[in-house]
Amino acid sequence: MQLHDWQAHAPRDEVRPHFEQDPRGGPDGAGVLRIVADARDGLVGWWSSRVPVHGGQHYRFRALLRTAGVPVPRRQVQPRLVWLNAAGQRAQRDEAMTSTLWPGQAPVSEPEYPATGAADAAGWSVVEAVYPAPRAAVAADLELWLRWAPSSRVEWAAVGLTPAAPPAPRVVRLATIHHLPQGGHRVAENCAQAVPLVAQAAGQGADLVVLGECFTHAGTGLSFAEAAEPVPGPSTAYFAALAREHRTHLVLPLIERDRHLLYNTAVLLDPNGAVVGRYRKVTLPRGECDAGIQPGDSFPVFETRIGRIGMMICYDGFFPEPARRLALAGAEIIAFPVWGCNPRLAAARAIENHVYLVSSTYCPPELGWMVSGVYDHEGQLLAQATPAAPVAVASVDLARPLLWGSLGDFRAEWPRHCPDEVR
Repeated sequence: MQLHDWQAHAPRDEVRPHFEQDPRGGPDGAGVLRIVADARDGLVGWWSSRVPVHGGQHYRFRALLRTAGVPVPRRQVQPRLVWLNAAGQRAQRDEAMTSTLWPGQAPVSEPEYPATGAADAAGWSVVEAVYPAPRAAVAADLELWLRWAPSSRVEWAAVGLTPAAPPAPRVVRLATIHHLPQGGHRVAENCAQAVPLVAQAAGQGADLVVLGECFTHAGTGLSFAEAAEPVPGPSTAYFAALAREHRTHLVLPLIERDRHLLYNTAVLLDPNGAVVGRYRKVTLPRGECDAGIQPGDSFPVFETRIGRIGMMICYDGFFPEPARRLALAGAEIIAFPVWGCNPRLAAARAIENHVYLVSSTYCPPELGWMVSGVYDHEGQLLAQATPAAPVAVASVDLARPLLWGSLGDFRAEWPRHCPDEVR
């Protein structure tokens, strides 16, 4: 990084922070770009450097970042990359990326927001991402921002943009099952009814299979307490064998017993049959509250070989916070076992967070209520299961961003703007 290639900027002199260049700083001793904010509110400034690029080539943005006194780095510290054409304006994208907004039209490129990794022992984080330069691009502006963080400091080192190979596709197949267990009065009978359905999904190459809410309890006539079991327990062992047999991830919803407490739980199993983790439903409707179900208190996201998976259950879908917290924690796919919900809300949860959402419900289609389906980033149904066709599978590419006109890659951008209160 050549420090002399960088210029300091601020929207107005009255909100200008202090800028420093330290030629011997940084973990590699090659120099540091620093922005320091005093105790005043509202200071905003950024370093920028313009570098030439070849349109159509992929490039890797990489930098080292260290902050001090920054309360919400994802909002207040922003690395950005802007593609420019020969006229010095934002370059046109090469293709249309949405079907619901200006279909068929390629948008003008919006800023790219590379992701920040975890800090090392010295406080340095790697900021890195690979992007395709639009064919019309001849240059890129690299921008390093600090804003709205009184009494803070941000340091940048080893900032660069270099040619890179295109990222590999990350195609996964997501499956939903639409089946309300019938005729059984035991948990084990419900489990058995899932066997041919999971096999059918696996036969279509499913990497993740999602069952309906409280699947082991639904239709049995048992009370929550009578159907409850520990995790791990008999039902997780049964479905672990299925997951292992069919080499797929599987979401099993059940009533969990933990000592004297009952939870409405979804368990994630991996293709080896191991319990990856569980989610205990946080937002409970009054019927579950009155029946003594205990709410969960967290929204975990699980790293798997197919991607980062979060789970939410039924009533969670009526609230924006569960899906938003999962997305902020990095979820790419949200599994949504759901007895009933407004399908527009399921679509909203997918579109507002740019996640793929896999719902599994018991609602009959003629009800006009919740559906069992795979929703994409635009909130559109890619596939839907019904009582007549109880298994539906859709392929998605987790490496392919959705690029909106005026918003760009909103999945990368909205965390930069999202209020801190919802974390």
